[in-house]
Amino acid sequence: MRHPLFVSLCAVSFVALSACGDSPTGEEVDRKFQDVNVVDETNLNEVMLTVGDPNEAVSYFQRASKQSPDRIDLLRGLATSLVRAKRVSEGQVAWAKVVDHEESTDGDKVELADALIRSNDWEKAEAVLDAIPPTFETYKRYRLEAMIADGNQEWKKADSFYEIAVGLTTTPASVLNNWGYSKLTRGDYPEAERLFADAIRQDRSLFTAKNNLVLARGAQGNYTLPVVPMTQTERAELLHSMGLAAIKRGDIEIGKGLLREAIEAHPQHFEAAARSLDALEATVTN
Repeated sequence: MRHPLFVSLCAVSFVALSACGDSPTGEEVDRKFQDVNVVDETNLNEVMLTVGDPNEAVSYFQRASKQSPDRIDLLRGLATSLVRAKRVSEGQVAWAKVVDHEESTDGDKVELADALIRSNDWEKAEAVLDAIPPTFETYKRYRLEAMIADGNQEWKKADSFYEIAVGLTTTPASVLNNWGYSKLTRGDYPEAERLFADAIRQDRSLFTAKNNLVLARGAQGNYTLPVVPMTQTERAELLHSMGLAAIKRGDIEIGKGLLREAIEAHPQHFEAAARSLDALEATVTN
C-alpha cells in the first residue's frame, strides 16, 4: 500500500534536486530507481509468502530465481512456497538447494528438516537436526526435535524438547496439542487431558485439541463433554468422538446413546454418526 507514496516522495526529491541546479547524472538516477525497485520487490516477496495463493507464489519465485539464481532470498521463497502448496517433495529438494548455498543459515537446515518430516523421511530429518549446533535455539527446531524423539519413543527427551518449545513461542497451542497427543499415545490420559485443556486456553478455535481432549476423557471412562467453547456442529462431532471412545472401552450402550445425541445435536444430517450407529446396532442384532 505504501509503494505509490514512496515512489512519489522519491520523484519529489528528484524535482527538488533539479530545481537547486544539482542535477544528478544518469547513472545516479538509475541507481535511485533501482533502489525503489528493490524495496518494491522485497515487499512483493513478503506478500507472496503470506497472503498470496501458494501455487501463484511458486510460479512467481520460480521466475524470479531463474532470473537471479544466486539470490538466496528467492530460493528460500520458492522452497517455502512449495511446502505451503503441499508440493512437499519439490519443497524438500528446494530447501536442500538453499542449505547448499554459501549464505545458508542454521535456520535453513531447520526448514529442510521440516520438509523431510513432511515427506516422512524421519531419519534424514534427524541427521539434519543433529548437525545443527545446540546453541541454535528456536521454537521450530525444538518442536521438530520433540516430534522425532516421540517417533523414537524417547519419552524423556520428547518431554524436554516440548517444554523448551513451549517456552520459545507466544502461540504454543499447536505444540501443546502435539505434546498432549504424545501423552495420549503413551496412555498417560490425565496429563494428556491437562495439556489439551492448556492448548484450548491458548487457542479457543483449535478443534483438534478439543477432539483430543474428548478422547483423553473417554479413555478414562469420563463421558461428559468438557466445558470449552464449541459451536453446535463441533458439539455434535465431539459427541460422536466420545461415543466411539465409549464403544472402544466396551461401554456399548453409553456409546450408542452418545451417537444418538450427536445425531440430534448436529444442525444438519450427521452421516458419519448415523452410519456408526447403524453399524453398531446391526452388529449387536446379529
